[in-house]
Amino acid sequence: MRTGKSILLSLVMVGTLLVSACSSEPAAVEPSQGNGSQVSGQNQTGADAKTPVSAGLSEPVLASDLSKLPGSAKERTDTVIVGLTDPSGAFTPYFHQTGYDGNVSSLLYASLVTVDDQGVPVPDLAEKWEVSEDQLTYTFHLREDVKFSDGSPLTTEDVAFTWTLLHDKAYDGGTDLTSIGVKGGQDYKAGKAESISGIQIKDPSTISVTLEKPNATALLTLGSDILSKAYYGKDYKFGELEYIKNLHATPVGSGPYKLDKFIPGQEVRFVANEHYYKGKPKLERFIYKTTEGDTWQFIETGEQDYGSFQATQDNLDKLKGLGFLNLVPYTPSNYGFIQLNLEHEALKDKKVRQALTYGLDRQTIYVDSNQGAATLANIPTSPISWSYTEEGINPYEYNPEKAIALLEEAGWTVGADGIREKDGNQLTIHFLGSKRQSTDIFIAVARENYAAIGVKFEPEQFADFNSLVAKVESGDYDFAAFSTPLLTDPADGVVAFVNGEVKGYDNPKVKELYARGLETTDIEERKKIYHELYQVLNDDLPYIFTSYGKSVIAYNGRLEGFKVNPFRGIAASLPEWSLK
Repeated sequence: MRTGKSILLSLVMVGTLLVSACSSEPAAVEPSQGNGSQVSGQNQTGADAKTPVSAGLSEPVLASDLSKLPGSAKERTDTVIVGLTDPSGAFTPYFHQTGYDGNVSSLLYASLVTVDDQGVPVPDLAEKWEVSEDQLTYTFHLREDVKFSDGSPLTTEDVAFTWTLLHDKAYDGGTDLTSIGVKGGQDYKAGKAESISGIQIKDPSTISVTLEKPNATALLTLGSDILSKAYYGKDYKFGELEYIKNLHATPVGSGPYKLDKFIPGQEVRFVANEHYYKGKPKLERFIYKTTEGDTWQFIETGEQDYGSFQATQDNLDKLKGLGFLNLVPYTPSNYGFIQLNLEHEALKDKKVRQALTYGLDRQTIYVDSNQGAATLANIPTSPISWSYTEEGINPYEYNPEKAIALLEEAGWTVGADGIREKDGNQLTIHFLGSKRQSTDIFIAVARENYAAIGVKFEPEQFADFNSLVAKVESGDYDFAAFSTPLLTDPADGVVAFVNGEVKGYDNPKVKELYARGLETTDIEERKKIYHELYQVLNDDLPYIFTSYGKSVIAYNGRLEGFKVNPFRGIAASLPEWSLK
């Protein structure tokens, strides 16, 4: 299972929006669902993304009748409202308690490097960079006169501080900067050095960092959000990071917006940052509405200006019928999965994991029930990724006979009550999921499917995502339904299988292939490596891979400047939004 900060950095896909949140690795999120979905993403390395599409909608559709716009939406002249599940208030990058915190901080902070809508790295706070011929040294050049939201200058001292902080022995957040192997990084973390030798400040706008070996994800891992040394480093002492918690609620960033007010359970209010390097955003105010409720209702009444929905024909017809919404087809770069507790004895056996996959009618659960607004996933990457393949991949089509045969081979025989037993223990699956219609469908189908092959199925649902996370962290589960955040580089989709996040899973071949995939920047070479890696994971099934969702984005027809990036969501275009 995912543990600690990793799972708490969830970027949840329920409700309403697509934004970006920076991290060097993916985290578990709730799977997208039938009525509305919220998708969050990361800034990572990638290339050659395919054009996003959705079932039943291939081109954007403009609002047909803006006169139908609800009065509450017409009255707003300088504010856009988007829904978000209530964040925890830990708004400092690298220290988020939930992915919802990342949704907030993505508007408050800017990164050195970001990605365009093809997943290609492009400048952000850094106007340019160079990579040495041996792929070991990265030199970043900051833009002139870049400032934090308090008006103070952003320099390479802040960049060096951020990189150093993430090497601190007390840092336990979701970004593992040590994984890219900065020269001298481990010595600093071990307390053997007072600084990191691989980090060299050339001048206030130029900084270089040297790695121990090439790493394909280094550019954007290093190029993530920058923290103010004067603010976040004022009280910094090696090995002591508790003080940063006192700064979470009063962020100082360099992004397009500043935090105006956070009212837990109600909203997060932002005001445009006049110091933003691209210029003050066109929208003076932006609000995340964190009140619990139905996305459809909020959109219909004009309480929210944006919603992301599964691209079912029913949803498309209803959205078009409202008249005042622009619609955009969208396929996010993530995948859904069932997290398995591999520390439980039965699930340690690959044959059992395969049997439970063959014995689950995923087509009915994820595709048919959603009117085709999804496709089945069998590997840990999205179909829009350059690494995607179906060659040599087992589709695990529903086959209860095959499931029964595998369980018999694994020594699980049917007991007197019809439930399979082994060594005096029944084969029971304790499933955790959120309270919603799609989970109800999963439970109904899974209960019937597993009863047919002699597996006892015990579902448990949670209205509150954090409660679900706590249950998973306690280890009291067998299955838990999640999805990844937006993934750009294929390494992001498989890192959990090599860094210990998936407790109980340790495959040397997976680790070897993962390392090889990072040691070259040649896309074709990496593609071969990941294809082999996907075949191994497809056979091993440390997760049961479930689906790729197809969405339609609906937004207020008055909203201009709206664009969606398959890898960053709406955050990239938000500073350009305006209301006509």
